[in-house]
Amino acid sequence: MKNYPYFTKDELDDVWMRWKDGESQSDIARHYGVPPVYIFYRLRLHGGIKPAVQKPRAGSLAPDEREEISRGIASGQSIRGIARSIKRAPSTVSREISRNGGRTRYRAAKAQDAQYARARRPKQTKLAGNPRLLDYVTSRLEQDWSPEQIAGRLKVSFPDDGSMRISHETIYKSLYIQARRELRRGLAKHLRTGRIMRRSKRARPGVPARSTIKDAVPVSERPPEADGRAIPGHWEGDLIIGSKASQVATVVERASRFTMLIKCERRDASTVKQAVAGRIKALPKDLRRSLTWDRGAELAQHKELSLDANIDIYFCDPKSPWQRPTNENTNGLVRQYLPKRTDLSGYTQADLDAIAEKLNTRPRKVLGFMTPAAKLEEVLQ
Repeated sequence: MKNYPYFTKDELDDVWMRWKDGESQSDIARHYGVPPVYIFYRLRLHGGIKPAVQKPRAGSLAPDEREEISRGIASGQSIRGIARSIKRAPSTVSREISRNGGRTRYRAAKAQDAQYARARRPKQTKLAGNPRLLDYVTSRLEQDWSPEQIAGRLKVSFPDDGSMRISHETIYKSLYIQARRELRRGLAKHLRTGRIMRRSKRARPGVPARSTIKDAVPVSERPPEADGRAIPGHWEGDLIIGSKASQVATVVERASRFTMLIKCERRDASTVKQAVAGRIKALPKDLRRSLTWDRGAELAQHKELSLDANIDIYFCDPKSPWQRPTNENTNGLVRQYLPKRTDLSGYTQADLDAIAEKLNTRPRKVLGFMTPAAKLEEVLQ
């Protein structure tokens, strides 16, 4: 078995390429014949983000020049003779040999490594040098804001203060890369994914197909006004599934992204119909224009729901969840609070309302960093 510390540069480049292409840590470890923990440690150290390639300072000696110096020393050439052969000043060659062990101990490879080691002078990061910005970012992460929401809101809250600016990518790196240490390690759990390092987008699993439903009115017949998002009252919905046959209905308004989470004791059509109808009927009439759902059998009683709640219901085409994109995106946000494989039956309706309130009072980039609650109030005026 290969020892962990002795991966070559080419092997490490290959590890990062495989990770970027979506291979699992176990698959990468199997390829190199090492335990997965070795690969995990290497990736985790840099937060799943490949380190930037170090570039030598302009004018510094190249590896082949150091090899020529080493050969010149071995053959007994003088400093000036070596300098002529590589077309460098004698003082440059003299300093190079002196700082790397002298004529008796000079080795080209070690001298090259020493150059990179001396060049590592980490620049102070923006968060480390700005306590006010650090406090702002930390407090918003603790409120479950995403890095993109934080970066966008800074421009709104401090329009004339250039010091209160940071990119969402910098925040992610500060959370993921251990060596930076500006942000507490535990803050990463407040991210929607809860991950401790970055994953490749290619590693994401596909969306499974859902069942068909009888007499479904296709989304293509939905009023054109629903696509424009200018008129409120058009909703999208679905079930998110937990362990032990538990489920929660998510219903989100297209114009404002205002979200409702609805407790469903069972997944049968009658239970889901009653639970969803109860919440929709409580809405003002102007907010009950349409509801677009996936083709799950849980909404088999869509005709009864339509009459009971006085709302038109439409369904996505088979295997086309992107036709209700607002709800798909919202389900991803909800998973921060209701992770997969969680028993959702333990959440009361009050618990779900509290989670929905968090989502509805967080700024959203798509809304110009307004909150869904504020946007809904605006479109209703």
